[in-house]
This record gives sequence, C-alpha cells and structure tokens, in this order.
Amino acid sequence: MTGTDTSRLQIAVITGSTRDGRFGPVVTDWLLDHIAQRADMTADHIDPAETPLPAVLPAFGRPLPEGAPELLARVSPRLAAADAFVIVTPEYNHSFPASLKILLDWHNTQWHAKPVGFVSYGGLSGGLRAVEHLRVVLAELHAVTIRNTVSFHNCGERFDAEGRTKDPAADGAAKSMLDQLAWWARALIDAKRVHPYAV
Repeated sequence: MTGTDTSRLQIAVITGSTRDGRFGPVVTDWLLDHIAQRADMTADHIDPAETPLPAVLPAFGRPLPEGAPELLARVSPRLAAADAFVIVTPEYNHSFPASLKILLDWHNTQWHAKPVGFVSYGGLSGGLRAVEHLRVVLAELHAVTIRNTVSFHNCGERFDAEGRTKDPAADGAAKSMLDQLAWWARALIDAKRVHPYAV
C-alpha cells in the first residue's frame, strides 16, 4: 500500500468460525466477491480452520509452545501486512467463537491503529451480540472499529444455492461498510506517516 489515491488497500478478511458444517464460508465468499469488484481494495482471506493457532497461550516471559512459531509464521505476517480487516463472525452463546479469540489473543501490534469492519450472521440476533463483544476486545488491541456493519438474521434463509444474497439491501450495506473501512484505512495510514502510533 503506497498511500496514493490509486493504490489498493490490503484487506484481511477473517472467517471467525471453524465449526464443522459452518455457514461462514458462504458469507465470506459473498464478501470477497464485493471486495473483488472494487478498484481500491484487494483481499487476503485468513481462515483459522486452515491456519489454526495453539489454543493455549504462554504466560508472559514464557517460551512459546512447541510448533507455535511455525503456525504463527503462516498468519502473523499476513495480519501485519493488512491495512484493514473485516471479520466474518457468527454468534455462539451470545458472543463470538473461541477460534476467533485465539487469533486475536496471539497478536497485538498487528491490530494497532488499523480499522476493522464486521459481517455477522446467525439466528434472530444476526450475530450482532458477537460484534458488540468484539468491539470491546479490539479497542484493547488499539484497533478502530467501523460503525456500519452487515448482519444476516436467520442466515440460512438469506442466501440462494449459489451463495448470492436474496436481500438487495445487504449489498448496499456491504458497500457502505467497505467505503467507511477504506476511509479509515487511508486516514490512519496518512496519520501514521506523520506521527508513528504511540501505545
């Protein structure tokens, strides 16, 4: 990312769920199609089901678990390279999946002063309670969360067999969220050039 108006922002799209039979890939593919249609963004899809991290984090000052450096090497540089993030998450027990918390907790500086957007899905709540919990966690990681979200209530009924949404309003919501994400990403990139982010 060069910071010029014509450069593309690197967006890390994170699929939060690793559960068997998950609906997340349907929603993620829909979002990736939206990003692919934009001239100002390129996407890197990070799926914890394909790049898992150890469930147990070491205490501060303790050595990493065996195999952790190799697993982190598959994920950490990609998070660090991202200009912004979009998290695709379901809601489990009024919150977000443990697999997503593990991904968040293994990293710190990779999130600093970067914007995060959300696409949530679920039953009646549409995953919105998971998003509210994520906002608090990401604030602790010095990230900036985007106000506009995309939410799919009763998600199994919202997509056709080809993975297209049946609700045209969802496409507009995705554009609005991604537009805000791009604004914040460029604003923060420019700000960090002038004043390096201070923790």
